[in-house]
Amino acid sequence: MTIRVLLADDQALLRGTFKILFDSTEDIEVVGEASDGHEAVELTHAQRPDVVLMDIRMPGTDGLDATRAISEAEDLAAVKVLILTTFENDEYVAEALRAGASGFLGKGAQPDELLDAVRTVAAGEALLSPAATRALITRFLAQPEPRTGVVHEQLACLTPRERDVARLVALGLSNADISEHLFVSPLTVKTHVNRAMSKLDVRDRAQLVVIAYQCGLVSATTDRGPSSLSV
Repeated sequence: MTIRVLLADDQALLRGTFKILFDSTEDIEVVGEASDGHEAVELTHAQRPDVVLMDIRMPGTDGLDATRAISEAEDLAAVKVLILTTFENDEYVAEALRAGASGFLGKGAQPDELLDAVRTVAAGEALLSPAATRALITRFLAQPEPRTGVVHEQLACLTPRERDVARLVALGLSNADISEHLFVSPLTVKTHVNRAMSKLDVRDRAQLVVIAYQCGLVSATTDRGPSSLSV
């Protein structure tokens, strides 16, 4: 199946470079180009791409506002936004994820990394670059941690096993890794992940990671996971 991508970047040269890269593959097709956030939102409604490759800093409506508009549109629920930017700081990472982005990758990424990122996000999985992951954890470290042993009210709707799975997702484990850790099948893990996302009303695993840190399900001071989240 061909992945349909919309490019949103105010630099025409970069858009052209990305288009050449994507068009050189058999499974990715560029269906539109936008030079600002407003145009990105309009083209997303018109083209219904699978993935929007979104720059953060653009004139007029920026990438964060555009991402938020796309994520809040009920008719665009199937569209995933992958943020690609040179600014991998904690403020941008946190705001991008809260706005509904499914992935965050620095512009210094290699071509193969970018192609894999698009495929990962299109498959409904979350992707954060190592730098973005460190920034995200650093930001949540600055927030007061919930009391030990207290289940945050937002997580009360989850079963104990669903909370276990959500915690492992936040630590960066894949479904296969989680199945080995919990001695259950990958299909069972996928079911738990989907149920947790449904109960918490989140779009994808990236949002599940945010909630896990916000609610204290994962403590960045004590938990140790992979250096990046590609789950």
